[in-house]
Parts: sequence; structure tokens; C-alpha cells
Amino acid sequence: MAFGVFIHRSDSIYNDTPAERYQFPRQYLSRVRACIGDWIIYYEPRKVPNTRGYFAVAKVAQVVPDASAPGMYFALIEVGSYLDFSTPVPFAVANGDVIERGILNEAGRISGRAQAAVRELSVYDFNRIVDTGLADAAPLLPRVGLPDVLPMVREERTPFGFDEARARVDMLVSRAVRDRVFRRIVLRAYGERCAITGLKLINGGGRAEVEAAHIRPVEANGPDILSNGLALSGTAHWMFDRGLISLADDASIMISRQANDPNSIRAIINPTRRAILPPRLSDCPHPQFVRWHRENCFKL
Repeated sequence: MAFGVFIHRSDSIYNDTPAERYQFPRQYLSRVRACIGDWIIYYEPRKVPNTRGYFAVAKVAQVVPDASAPGMYFALIEVGSYLDFSTPVPFAVANGDVIERGILNEAGRISGRAQAAVRELSVYDFNRIVDTGLADAAPLLPRVGLPDVLPMVREERTPFGFDEARARVDMLVSRAVRDRVFRRIVLRAYGERCAITGLKLINGGGRAEVEAAHIRPVEANGPDILSNGLALSGTAHWMFDRGLISLADDASIMISRQANDPNSIRAIINPTRRAILPPRLSDCPHPQFVRWHRENCFKL
């Protein structure tokens, strides 16, 4: 098993869904197979406008041929393993050096290896990128009760070992860590504003009074990805989880006929009667999760 980097573009021509599968040609088959049972980091190239850099981690479960495209394969991602970084990691760090040292040649220059869509990632580079991507210098949630498992990048003179890498893996599957990261990415995408009411309330301590709701719950195999999230106030979150409100495909807000006080619900919905969504289409709720909520939670 080995760590790896998978290059993925938001405008990819490949049949990729990063939280579920990664499509690749035969030339990378041996490299991807080496990652089965281990973790990879997704990277978006610098030439992509508004690139996210190193933006997420996921665990490769298996590799299967793509039956619809000869010579192509899918790396299937383990359910529930995908996790966006709370802070996307740029290709180059503050001093201009690259964060992924494994792409440098003996002269310290960027080699052609950096162009490979799939490449092996050293333990050192894996730890360094994960630490940077999950570091939380300005947390949206108080750290009370959470272990200090997200250190900032360490000095290079201190080498990382396999034990430390396994500690990072334990962190990546921690529910407390995943909930904190999910809250940060959802609230940032929605500008800390409730998608249903339109309210942006900040308490006296500077904490946003809005919650990150999973559209398809974790208990029902809902992933911790932005497109499965909504920023909701406490009341809206309660109603959404209990199926009293939901979203149509056009983001219009639906009210259950079983609600005992529909007029009061209408009174707190924002004037557009549609969910207020992020400006980036890729950050908006995915239709498959919204459909799942209507079919499994919403009370007709």
C-alpha cells in the first residue's frame, strides 16, 4: 500500500466524482493499484483558474475496469472516506518552495513527474499536506473537548515517519474532526448565512449562529462533502432533519403538508422562497442528495 496524488480538475473531461470514483487510463494502473487500501490526496493543477491546489483526501477501496470505455479504469473510493480540506493547500508554500517535495529532481527543480496525473506520495509529503490542509488557525467552533490533532506544518529538519502517518489516518476518520472540517467548509461556502431564512447572525463571541447540516445524513451513508451540505439556522435544521421542509430541484423550498403551522414556517423563509446557495455551482447541493432527502425524509 502507498499514499498517492490524483490530479482532478473541476472542469475535468473524465468521468470523475471525487467522493465516489476516479477515472484513469491504463498507463496509471500499477500506480493506482499500489494505493488500494490507502489514502490519496486530490490536487487541482495551477493552470486551472481559481485552482484549489491540494483540496481533499480519500481512501481507495478497489480498482475496476470501466465497462463503457476500453482501456479506462475506475479507482473506487471507500464510502465515507472523502474529506475536503478546511483550507486548500497551494502548490507553493509561503517561501516559494513546493509543499510536495517528491516532485523535485536532484537539482531541487520541479521535474516532469509533477505532470503525472497519478503519482506516489511520500510519507513526509502526505503528512505535511494533510497537516496544512486541516490546520485551523481561526476555528468556527470552540476547541473545548476536541483533541489537539491538527498541528501546523513542522520544521523540515524533523522527519515524518510511518507512525505519524498512521496518526494522520486515525485523525482523518475521527468523527469529531470530520464534523469540524465539514462545518468550516459549509459555513465558508454559504457566507455563514442560513440557506432557508437568509439570516446571518453572529453572537457576542464572534461565532456564527448557523449549523452545517448534512442533506443525506452520515448515518445513511451521506458523505462529508460540500455538495451534501446546507448552512441552516437551528430551527431550519430541526425542520429539515424532521422532513417538515425540503428542496425541489430548482432550490425552491418545500413545506410538508403534515406541518402543524405552515404559516409560521412561511414567515421565516427568505422572501425569494428559494434556498440561498453558494455562487459556485460545484459548491451547491447535488441533485442526488436533495432527491434522497425528498424521497426518504420529507413528509408529503
